[in-house]
Amino acid sequence: MEKKLEVKNLQISFRTQQGILKAVRDISFDLYKGETLALVGESGSGKSVTNRAVMGILAGNGIIEGGEILYDGQDLVQISEEDFHKLRGDKIAMIFQDPMSSLNPIMKVGKQLTEAMLLKNAASRRNARKLFNDKLALLNKNMDEVNPNQAVQNKEDCKTFDTFSVHATKLEGVFNKAHNEAEELKLDIDNFIFLVEKKQNVRAKYSIRDFIKRLSETYHPRVVVENNKVKSLIAKLSAEVSAITKNKVSEEILDILRKISEILDEAINKDKPNFFCLGYYVMKNPNADVDSMELCELNKMVRQCLDDEFMIEFIQKGKAAILNSHNISMQKKRDNMLPLQEALDYFKNEKIDEKEANEVANKVIPLVNEAIDRLEIIKNSTEYTFGSSLKGNIKKYFDGLKQNESEAKRFAREDAKYQRIIARGKTPDWRVIPAVYFDEKLGVRNICNVIEYLMNSYQRDFDNDDLFDGEAKMIDLVDYLKEQASTLVFRITKKIAKARALKLLEEVGIPEPVIRYNQYPFEFSGGMRQRIVIAIALAANPDILICDEPTTALDVTIQAQILELINKLKAQRNLSVIFITHNLGVVANMADRIAVMYAGK
Repeated sequence: MEKKLEVKNLQISFRTQQGILKAVRDISFDLYKGETLALVGESGSGKSVTNRAVMGILAGNGIIEGGEILYDGQDLVQISEEDFHKLRGDKIAMIFQDPMSSLNPIMKVGKQLTEAMLLKNAASRRNARKLFNDKLALLNKNMDEVNPNQAVQNKEDCKTFDTFSVHATKLEGVFNKAHNEAEELKLDIDNFIFLVEKKQNVRAKYSIRDFIKRLSETYHPRVVVENNKVKSLIAKLSAEVSAITKNKVSEEILDILRKISEILDEAINKDKPNFFCLGYYVMKNPNADVDSMELCELNKMVRQCLDDEFMIEFIQKGKAAILNSHNISMQKKRDNMLPLQEALDYFKNEKIDEKEANEVANKVIPLVNEAIDRLEIIKNSTEYTFGSSLKGNIKKYFDGLKQNESEAKRFAREDAKYQRIIARGKTPDWRVIPAVYFDEKLGVRNICNVIEYLMNSYQRDFDNDDLFDGEAKMIDLVDYLKEQASTLVFRITKKIAKARALKLLEEVGIPEPVIRYNQYPFEFSGGMRQRIVIAIALAANPDILICDEPTTALDVTIQAQILELINKLKAQRNLSVIFITHNLGVVANMADRIAVMYAGK
């Protein structure tokens, strides 16, 4: 099962007036794809602190003294706030105990929902082409290493893959444009009907003429087909709109709009062509009439064409390339075990020199980076974060030693001043803050842990090497490239974002979402606010959802509804969920695994 998050030996403390308070003491856990992990414990046990560290929102006096939080090839303990900003709310979302703490009280809930969608879409589209190009170039490189005599053909094959992927993205882009317009138009027509039925003021003639004009933009053989039925409805609507007076919309016009809405709804829910295979077929047969074929028949034909003429052979070449990349990586990992063991032995010594420590790190880090299999789609976070984690812990260790010296001087200076005041028979109105010393043994242990984690990860790879399936990995790589190509042309407009926000509000159980969309948070009850927070957390379609006691402030009936909603959404979206609570009864029907925390452990 795929690991989505790894927390290793996490230690968190807080600076207080009374000294250092240890809140989380060396905890470790893994979160797997599609599962719910419940963290259960009494108040003050460290549950929320742990997950605030995962989100990168610890209080200003919080200190991560050691450990790693690994996600998608990154150590969240080491990354910058700018990098965290790209993950927070997008890849890792959080539902807080108090919904008002995560809602903007002066911003309408609709805008708070659509913001995440628009920002994520722009960032995803920027990254997609680079990811596609990098992986394809790496595949080509490994093909050449396997068969250097076929370098020209390998380059041609990868170019063919790239070219028909571009064809596919163009075809999908045209489809998406019509599909998105159909989605937007249906939303506007339904809103118009809703407002008329509620006796609200509308710009009747202007709106209906706009609907007629925009309907033509939805025409596509696989979306809305411009047939006699559609033409007849447009003709009737055009005739009726001229008879509108004083913005009064007749029931006949509403009936026509409802029928158009039904056509649009049917179009929106149609199955999509296999654009990936269709791109290849159209590239090879530019004059072929593919629009008149039944979708099932078309998909079958283009898939057969792609497999027979290109893909089966390409997958076999790719399989050899992936095996080549994997075998090189495994050999380098075996070679790395000795220098890693030597580095571990060095850091286990009682006396560590800063210059030597950095030399040891600079020796092993390039070796580890070279051993990473870059063609592997699922990143091994332990390998990808090794360099930053090792360097970070070495820096933390020597900074801690310097801090101990300055802290000792600070304490001695303040204590001497305090004692002088006492000696004069006065009582100071302040007290000496206790000295806070860096734990040198813990610092060394954290450095050693980074190396040991990597060596253990290598050993697991050695043990499972016989199970490696090059063909399955190549198919996964093709699917990954297809996904990146599709992301490139998937554009979310403001209207599409609004349509999806309304669906999300409906999905989380908000009644009359069209009206609620334009309301402020204070206009909702506590349970409704929590549903909105859940909708906002899901708006960017995150990998991980952290629920920090989301039902504590709600009454029993609403608690049950929110828990049922989280369970349903988790199953529908295959989310990985961390559920924090102090109530074992709450997680009885929620958790796949339960971890109990007590006194930070």
